[in-house]
Amino acid sequence: MNVSGYRIVQEALTNVLKHAGPARAEVTVGYADSAVTIEVTDDGPGNPASPAVKGTGEVRKLYAGGQGLAGMRERVAVFGGDLRAGPRPGGGFTVCARLPVGEPP
Repeated sequence: MNVSGYRIVQEALTNVLKHAGPARAEVTVGYADSAVTIEVTDDGPGNPASPAVKGTGEVRKLYAGGQGLAGMRERVAVFGGDLRAGPRPGGGFTVCARLPVGEPP
């Protein structure tokens, strides 16, 4: 699970660099209720040159050809966890993962 948590953070930060435009990112890792939690947020408006940004740049849509979020979902599913990702109210984007600690289901 250690490598999966690392890869989730790595991919989420890569997505910030590729798609957020000028932004600050924050990574929070915690442990609660026998699970590791990972949250990566950014405050970027979206990058108009990125294929992931549609419309005004305030609400970013996921690039259909990308594998980043799909890969994160697969990594989390192996451990019986969950992943939420989407635009933040007021701008930016959030990726939240929960990875249970212990044997995979």
